[in-house]
Amino acid sequence: MASKVLQRVNERLLEENPAEHQLFDIILITTDSWQQQQSFSIINSTRRHGLEVSRFCFSKEEDFIESLMQNNVQLFLTTDGNEALQATQQGVPSALLDKNSASCPSEQLRVLFCEDAIIQPHAGSTAASQKSAQSFLAQLGQIRQKFGMFNSPVCFTLVTSRGGKDSCCSTLKSLRALGVSVDEAYCLGGAPRGPILSLLRPHLLLSDGFGQLDG
Repeated sequence: MASKVLQRVNERLLEENPAEHQLFDIILITTDSWQQQQSFSIINSTRRHGLEVSRFCFSKEEDFIESLMQNNVQLFLTTDGNEALQATQQGVPSALLDKNSASCPSEQLRVLFCEDAIIQPHAGSTAASQKSAQSFLAQLGQIRQKFGMFNSPVCFTLVTSRGGKDSCCSTLKSLRALGVSVDEAYCLGGAPRGPILSLLRPHLLLSDGFGQLDG
């Protein structure tokens, strides 16, 4: 579960520096009417499972973007591509959660950058969302830099599926310009990326909102 892994990153950051302030702040937002009726049970359930959720937001479906704005959400995590697109269009960067990541437990936060998400402008991307996305990427890079090469609680992986090694190198340079150094890079040269994704099993797939980087 992504929230558990994010908590582990926070724990490791505090182990490195008890005064660390650059921590993940987890907010649970739901638009499901049934879940809202069970709000007390949901809150108790998260605590029972040891999930450190700082805030709970029970919003109407038509108001969930406003909830993101009011809570100053810097990255919206969802398994729903339509919700991700709506958030992106309003300038809130989004990432898709791997629905199956819970079946492959790991104490390391695995973040996957896809070529399509990084190089190609997305139809739903806006200047605001791209600027916010790049700001968040820079913050992720800063967090990764707080740890050494080995035994880090965060792992960045880049997968490029077209353009060959030149495209891969260009993307790596663009990421490094933002202070993001990847731990692994795969240049597929036109091969389908499904098989490698099934092996990598990332917690976060950075897609909508992470439009064209300046390289």
